[in-house]
Amino acid sequence: MQILTTAAGLHAYTEHARGAGQRIGLVPTMGALHDGHLQLVQAARTDCDVVVVSLFVNPTQFNNAEDFRLYPRVPEADAALLEPAGCTALFVPSVEEMYPQPAVLRFDFGDLERVMEGAHRPGHFNGVATVVSKLFHMARPHRAYFGQKDWQQVAVIRQLVADLSFDLEIVTCPTIREADGLAMSSRNRRLDAPARAAAPLLHQVLQAAAAQVRQGVPPAQVRASAEAALAQEPLLTPEYVEVADAQTLQPLADYAAGRAVVLCLAAHLGGVRLIDNVVVE
Repeated sequence: MQILTTAAGLHAYTEHARGAGQRIGLVPTMGALHDGHLQLVQAARTDCDVVVVSLFVNPTQFNNAEDFRLYPRVPEADAALLEPAGCTALFVPSVEEMYPQPAVLRFDFGDLERVMEGAHRPGHFNGVATVVSKLFHMARPHRAYFGQKDWQQVAVIRQLVADLSFDLEIVTCPTIREADGLAMSSRNRRLDAPARAAAPLLHQVLQAAAAQVRQGVPPAQVRASAEAALAQEPLLTPEYVEVADAQTLQPLADYAAGRAVVLCLAAHLGGVRLIDNVVVE
């Protein structure tokens, strides 16, 4: 596994691979890797000849300075996990390498970013789109891999690819969960013991909501039931619960035949912000 730290080095590496007729997979991450990340790497290795993993805690997508400061950073441990998983090149740039000058371009994804994460984290998706665009230009992958846990982020990135005509395919892999249902996340490392014990409630609430959707319970009632269930846990502060169209992400007043529904939530648990979702076909 090669370690690359500059945009020029990454570009040279992937251009050489392209010249040799190899397919390139890109897995963008912010590090503190878990099995969910490694699943993305393994999927990329199955599909592609070359697998590039980026490890960069992107400051422009954090709307909370304390969250950025506390985000787990364990690059040596991450590197040790990646090579056995199939990574062929690890891209570990500095902030100065990724942003030699402050980014002034602003993205607007319309209704996609005016709900849920976009509404509660102003500027978040602008930062995501900026850094992902840079990585796509630097690496020129054939495929890029993202996890379903960040459902809204994937929708935004698909829109980015379509609008800017990036010549690549976005691949979404299922959320990987702990044995008790908690969605794997780098932020889980920050949960203390009581918060970790309460954390499975998030997925339990989503599963109950999904059962209600399948039974035809109106979206407003599904939301209210989920909010009431979350409110029973004193350590947990819900931020939002949404029943939305899985493609447009717009809140639903009723269901439409043939349209998938996504159930999304965000909550603060012991000072740590967690998100999760379940898709109901």
